Formats: sequence, structure tokens, C-alpha cells
Amino acid sequence: MFQGAYTAMITPFKDGQVDYARFTEQIRFQIESGIDGLVPVGTTGESPTLTHDEHRKVIEYTVKTVKDVAAAGGRKVQVIAGTGSNATQEALELTQHAKEVGADGALMVNPYYNKPTQEGLYRHFMHVAERVDIPTILYNIPGRCGITMNASTVAKLNKHPNFGTIKEATGSMDMASEILSLCDIRILSGDDSLTLPLMAIGGRGVISVLSNLMPKEVKALVDAAAAGKFSVARQLHKDLFTICKVMFIETNPIPIKIAMALAGRDTGELRLPLCEMLPENKATLEKVLRQRGIVR
Repeated sequence: MFQGAYTAMITPFKDGQVDYARFTEQIRFQIESGIDGLVPVGTTGESPTLTHDEHRKVIEYTVKTVKDVAAAGGRKVQVIAGTGSNATQEALELTQHAKEVGADGALMVNPYYNKPTQEGLYRHFMHVAERVDIPTILYNIPGRCGITMNASTVAKLNKHPNFGTIKEATGSMDMASEILSLCDIRILSGDDSLTLPLMAIGGRGVISVLSNLMPKEVKALVDAAAAGKFSVARQLHKDLFTICKVMFIETNPIPIKIAMALAGRDTGELRLPLCEMLPENKATLEKVLRQRGIVR
């Protein structure tokens, strides 16, 4: 069962290559901070700019590092591999690989750019589910994909045992409510600033960008909401709201990577077509981080 606070991991780079030494530090930091699971090579992990070989290696490395930490007496956390693609065959191959290397689940975004119909979406996901038996999180994010999976399609896919969870990033509480009115699928927030509202109507947690930098705080909010301690959760939501929003002052993952660089947790290096922040936006980000005491 997927529920709780998950981190949509950034992919650290150094001199144009994946920085596995830094990635190990980031994984260990997440586990030590109490996060429930890691989601490598999603949107935040810059999956569109990784080669296919890099994509597979990052998933495999995440699974291995989590196992190594557990074997050394640390906590075992779930690994949900980003395996979505606009090409169904590529999504199938990535999902097969994720299962083979021991990932606990897969995160499959709606096909992007080619804008399939609802029937095409259904066939895309079912084609993979019928060939790979792995728990799979559907991922609805129209701002990235140009297409929205409607609630009836979600409910139809939920009839397959692989599709027990959806990452909801439409930004609409009505959409989430409609999904929940049609089926019992578990919903995870795909927007940090909407985690509490979504959990208030039945959501089970978040796949978070902010938790790359602040895993304890994101985990605390999710735990409070899950326990029904909404007065605590509301205060945490208010405390985190400004920093949640500044993480999207430019395209994700630009702000989170720069924030982590300023905090000494990453190089901040990106791959084109992503590039450095505008100076005025970076200044705004730095101001918020200083107010939080994250940077001096």
C-alpha cells in the first residue's frame, strides 16, 4: 500500500554526468529523516533529459542503496520508479526493468505530447499492466502532458489490481473528489501546497518536491493529517506554504535544485533545456530560504 510522504528525488549532476556519490548522500539523508519512500526519475528527477541507460541505472542504484542502508541496520523504505513515457513500448520496457531490479512500484505519467484519447490512455496503461505485475501509480499532471485522464478512466483502470493509487497533480479538489466518488483508489498529492486539502478529503499522502530539502517537515504534515490532527497539520501547512510556492517560481526542478545547492546538498547543476534561474527569481528564493533558516 502506497501512503505517506514520498520524495520525488532530484537527479544530481556533476560535470554533465550523474553524480552517484552525491545521490548516495541524498538517499541516506531522506531515509535518516524518516521519509516513507523514494521516487527516482520522475519529473523532478529530470527523466526527459536522462539517456535510457542512465534512467535504468538511477532506478537500479536507488534500489541497491536502499537495500544497503537496510542491511546496515537502517530503515527500509519503498522505491517507486518513474517508468512513464509517451511511447507505450518504452513505458513497458522501463516498467519491466523496474520490476526486475526490485523496485516496490512504478509511477507512470500520462503519455505526453501525442495527446491520446481517453480510450488511448486506458489501452496504454492496460498494455503495461497486462505484461508486468507491479503496483503502479497513475500520474495525472495535465500541465506537463497536455492531457487529463478523466475520473471515469481512473475508475476503470482501478479495477485492475496493479492500479491501486494515483498521483493527483491537476490542482483540482473537484477532480480528486470526483475520482473518490467513483472508486476507492488511493490518492497521493502531486502538489506540495495542496497536500493538506487533498488529505482532508481522503488523500493518503504526497509525492513531494519540497521533501528533497525538508523531508522531516513534509513527513510531519502528512503524519498529522493522517492521524486526524488537523489543527497541527494546518499550522504545518501554513508554515510551509510560502516555501512550497517558491519551489515553483520557475519550472520544476530548477528551484529545488538551486535551493539544495544553496543549502550545500547539491551542485545545482541542470541539463538543457533547463537552465539557471533568472536573478530576480533566485533572489526571491534565497530570501525565503534565509527566512526559514536554511541558508545564512
